[in-house]
Amino acid sequence: MAVKLPIYLALAPRLRTVISMRAFPEIRLIFNQDRPGVGDREGSGLAVEEAKPQLKAPPMFKVVMFNDDYTPMDFVVEVLEGIFDHNRELATKIMLAVHTEGRAVCGVYTRDVAETKAMQANQYARECQHPLLCEIEKDG
Repeated sequence: MAVKLPIYLALAPRLRTVISMRAFPEIRLIFNQDRPGVGDREGSGLAVEEAKPQLKAPPMFKVVMFNDDYTPMDFVVEVLEGIFDHNRELATKIMLAVHTEGRAVCGVYTRDVAETKAMQANQYARECQHPLLCEIEKDG
């Protein structure tokens, strides 16, 4: 039982038109161009999929310890154990690498952590009157 009805749209002066259509109970007309936000809910006929954010791992930085001729080896091991949380065996290996090769990597961390650990090691060395030096370098 379809009935032909004229429908007048007077939402804005530019939209005054007459539309003839067959009236069925399941048909709805939605004009949301003049009123944004209306019809933006589910069931408005638009399928929208939210974009997943592109995540990347943060850049990593190496904390490098440099050799000098005055800092005692025991002090270097103490710094590696206390600040960089290495066990005695690994701290001794890193200390020997610093001594023989002139420099060695103490650890690889994110930028903030690497800067903090290098600063703590340098500050502790200065407080103990040793010229030990740690710096950070970008990994990779």
